[in-house]
Amino acid sequence: MCGIVGYIGKNKIKDILLEGLAELEYRGYDSAGIAVLQDENFSIYKAVGKLENLRNKTQDFHPEGFAIGIGHTRWATHGKPTELNAHPHIGSNSYVVHNGIIENYQELKASLIKEGFNFVSQTDTEVIVHLFESKLTKLNDPVKAFRATLDELQGAYAVLLITACSPETIFFAKHGSPMLIGLNGDEKYFASSDTPIIGLAKEAIYLEDGENGYLDATSTHLFNEKYEPVKEQTKALATSKLSAQKDGYRFFMEKEIYEQTHVISDTLMGRLGEAEINFEELDPELFLGINEIKLCACGTSYHSALAASYLFERYSKIRCSVEIASEFRYKEPLMCKDTLFVVISQSGETADTLETLKMAKRAGLKSLVICNVDNSSMVREADASILTRAGIEKGVASTKAFATQMVVFWMLSLYLAKQRKTLTSIELAKHVSLLREVPSTVVVKDELHEKLRRLSKRYLHGHGFFFIGRDVFFPLALEGALKLKEISYLHAEGYPSGEMKHGPIALADPELFTIALMPTNLLYEKTKSNVEELSARDSTICAISAREFDKADDFIKIEERSHYMHEFFEMMVVLQVLSLEISVRLGNDVDMPRNLAKSVTVE
Repeated sequence: MCGIVGYIGKNKIKDILLEGLAELEYRGYDSAGIAVLQDENFSIYKAVGKLENLRNKTQDFHPEGFAIGIGHTRWATHGKPTELNAHPHIGSNSYVVHNGIIENYQELKASLIKEGFNFVSQTDTEVIVHLFESKLTKLNDPVKAFRATLDELQGAYAVLLITACSPETIFFAKHGSPMLIGLNGDEKYFASSDTPIIGLAKEAIYLEDGENGYLDATSTHLFNEKYEPVKEQTKALATSKLSAQKDGYRFFMEKEIYEQTHVISDTLMGRLGEAEINFEELDPELFLGINEIKLCACGTSYHSALAASYLFERYSKIRCSVEIASEFRYKEPLMCKDTLFVVISQSGETADTLETLKMAKRAGLKSLVICNVDNSSMVREADASILTRAGIEKGVASTKAFATQMVVFWMLSLYLAKQRKTLTSIELAKHVSLLREVPSTVVVKDELHEKLRRLSKRYLHGHGFFFIGRDVFFPLALEGALKLKEISYLHAEGYPSGEMKHGPIALADPELFTIALMPTNLLYEKTKSNVEELSARDSTICAISAREFDKADDFIKIEERSHYMHEFFEMMVVLQVLSLEISVRLGNDVDMPRNLAKSVTVE
């Protein structure tokens, strides 16, 4: 959670910091702040709420010439969103920004209070700057003081620290939270992801866990967790941010829904043969000796994993289990070495999921990550990776990342089916042909969007929503409910259609809205029977299907398709757009829903 930026150089430091924070605002937007050190003088600005409030506060601040600075946009973990709790946090002569959680902050805080330090915030971060200054007083060396500080921190963190006793230096450390360094001659940049520095830096150092150090305009000092020197490994950065702009759409989420047809084409590119799936990034031996696949993820990625489990067992004929990462970490799981451990994450930085990957690695399991971000922590940690190629996704509520994950899983189930000889060559060729058609199934037609916009006004009240489906459409129902919850703040739940009679149907009345996923190519009659049970109890029914349903109060017609996965992708788009339009009518911030952040790098 949260976003960090830093800069050393002679250019307009305020603009660089603020524009960098704007690129990271999707990671946290409870509050924001910057601190600039120039000519041994600090300037600090903080504001609660959106970044625009910070811009307004700094409109009369115009530093010129060489300076160093750090900035932060926050998603609250400890302490409410207030200016006192906003970063950067100040000591007597030092400032710090931090992403992550310091697990032992209470013990550290108690010890520092006994030393005479005064705390003004409710955050865990403030202990870092006071601990540093405590060490600095004793050691009289900022490098040694910074290292001594790191030695006492427990938890996950990415830290930037600046101090008046070393006015041209930024100290940094990464442990469990993402951070990289951008380089362009005498100019140095820090950021939580590469988007803030695209177009500014030419190359980047993607920090590994445990790495730390300090840099100034002329040198970079990089060390591992034992403080041994590490050779810099730089990678070239992209040069354009065009894909991250709204391109005329009202919201990033809307743009990302519409561009699914293009990004799915990118996902498929080079991976579809004439009658087989090609993953050049995978060593076929990855699957040797594997008798089970275990999928582990959080949120939307968990839903794609759940849907994937149906495909692996149906097509690859391999046992498949699915775990919620935040639970898996603490259940003392049994890990067998004939299991391929697969983690799924849009960012590749999700803390709970990353930790399960490390657990699997320690247990000696082979590992694979399905991810959207190259050079992310999970990609670097896993034995193998498949990039979804969704491009930058800035809407907090994921859309195109989910779509591309599902395409990858469909392909991967077929790739494995060929290895295991569980589908014939004719069946594989048929699936390849179906995959080629997926981009056309997610095109948002004007008449569909207009229908959903008009329909949305009927779903702004009531006491909740049931999204129901069977087979792979159950995980899609979960995802549809999550999308609505995230951006509309209306209560919604996803259920298997056949489970309604086992308890949830007690809630059925006209103020309960049921969004029924009714594919014609998979268990239609079974699903229809379940929906009729709800209709008989006066639930308001919104049916999504290619086949007319006379019990529906509202009916959203999709195209006649020859395969249930095509229906899956078209219904996915319907659910995304419907949630979007309900949220718009309620006047919510679609791209930045309350209490959420894009990249969840804390437990």
